Amino acid sequence: MKKRNIGRNILYVILVGYAIITLIPFLWALSSSFKTLEEIVSGSMNFIPKDFTFDNYKTIFVEQELFPRWLFNSVFIATVATALNLIFNSMAGYALARLSFPGEKALFVTILAVLMIPAQVTMIPNYLILKELGWLNSYQGMIAPSMINATFIFMMRQFFINFPKELEEAASIDGLNRFGIFFKVVLPLARPALAAQTIFVFMGLWNDFMRPLIVLSDPNLFTLPLGLNTFKGQYISYWNYIMAASMVFTLPVLLIYAFFNKYFIKGISFTGGK
Repeated sequence: MKKRNIGRNILYVILVGYAIITLIPFLWALSSSFKTLEEIVSGSMNFIPKDFTFDNYKTIFVEQELFPRWLFNSVFIATVATALNLIFNSMAGYALARLSFPGEKALFVTILAVLMIPAQVTMIPNYLILKELGWLNSYQGMIAPSMINATFIFMMRQFFINFPKELEEAASIDGLNRFGIFFKVVLPLARPALAAQTIFVFMGLWNDFMRPLIVLSDPNLFTLPLGLNTFKGQYISYWNYIMAASMVFTLPVLLIYAFFNKYFIKGISFTGGK
């Protein structure tokens, strides 16, 4: 018992230490968002600003006219693409788990093969396809290539394989067809898997820098990661504005995680009679 308590205490110390190491950069960035540029570049590591100011936030929202537009672009693209991922990835995963059709195994093997291909390899082909379609510098050029994800198709397939068939059979006896069973019975009970998918997909889209850099050249269509880069010049970088914008950039991710966290960590106990 004593050895177990010692091991647990050591684990807590390690976790607390890791949490502090992870939290310090965020706290410094939060503090710097209320500092002047002169104080930031002075090299001092104080967490309490000497000259506390809201001017950085005022500047990015009022004087930087495109910042609200960048924020809207990021929210719109990430939200729409995440919603499409939830629908299409779940439908594809359910089809692979429950339906039998010609080429089923070949399709599944293809999805597994896609998982092994680095995203960097497909950047140029994606760009050329979007160019031929005339979708460069457009919302659809950002959303369409991101609306499905092989990783989460595989994840949803594994989830639905373990989903109790008794619930679907009971719904079928009640008169529901395949679409009714999926949308009215299966999907509502897949909330933990959908929540995990929402968090990871949204964060990936929200933080994406490379795709917007390749697809977008119109500043009015920039997302926040791409827009933040404009605060960095050849001779000077406005770190006070970058830190303030980074805090605004972080807020939606925190809200998404806070909202879906209860589903993300919550397991569902399935039984035949539940």
